[in-house]
Amino acid sequence: MSKIIITQTGSQIKCHKRQKATLVALGLGRIGKKNELEATPQVRGMVAKVEHLVSVVEA
Repeated sequence: MSKIIITQTGSQIKCHKRQKATLVALGLGRIGKKNELEATPQVRGMVAKVEHLVSVVEA
């Protein structure tokens, strides 16, 4: 399975609770934080829910 690097680029201040929880589940929490994860369908679904707050790079 391939890996993706997720970087938080937007603030979570005015986001819904579920979006904040999704960012925490992805291992993020503040702008500029990065995390490398397996590109599973579950992770891709979570990224799709917060795509306006993160940038994704294939590793």
